[in-house]
Amino acid sequence: MKEDWLEELIAAADTDKRNEKQIKILQAAVDMFSEKGYASTSTNEIAKKAGVAEGTIFRYYKTKKELLMAIVLPALTKFAAPFFIQSFAKQVFEDSYDSYEQFLRTVIRNRFEFARKNMPILKILIQEVPFHPELKQEVQNVFEKELYSRFVGIIQQFQKQGDVIEIPAATIIRLSVSSLAGFLLTRFLLLPEASWDDEAEIEYTIQFILHGLTPRGDI
Repeated sequence: MKEDWLEELIAAADTDKRNEKQIKILQAAVDMFSEKGYASTSTNEIAKKAGVAEGTIFRYYKTKKELLMAIVLPALTKFAAPFFIQSFAKQVFEDSYDSYEQFLRTVIRNRFEFARKNMPILKILIQEVPFHPELKQEVQNVFEKELYSRFVGIIQQFQKQGDVIEIPAATIIRLSVSSLAGFLLTRFLLLPEASWDDEAEIEYTIQFILHGLTPRGDI
């Protein structure tokens, strides 16, 4: 039985679902790139894991780099971007919120579930984006075109209501996103086997973003 993320990847990459060899190559490449990293993985290793000849890989992908792009670019342009626009927008931006805390709580829970379900692909993106300019540009495009202005609008709304301090919206986004990313990376990538109380950690992250480390009574 294929994992959910692989089904999404196959659909995003326009791969013929009947072509089992190509599907096995994609699955093996995701597993190997996620486990060892792109640079440390050879096409021979991918072929062995997929149970195909190495030449079969090059029948579908001219180079290892093309295979990487076949995995991550669809994930960004056809999978991640539509997810942000459709699911994320419906679940987050189309609702009304009484406070920035309520908005933040919705965002964090949404991204937590997304990371939990799609970590193999996200792990490859985290590992490879810094080393491939085209991937970095695509990530920036998705964020800037689909998310940034919406976040700014929400923050400015709560600043007018006096619910958020008057500092640049870009700074608030950076501080909020970096705290959330730090939590998700530690939870799912760095220390996934640790004993986690997810509900408590989500709450700690929210309270840290809202109040920092200063005891509430001393503010």
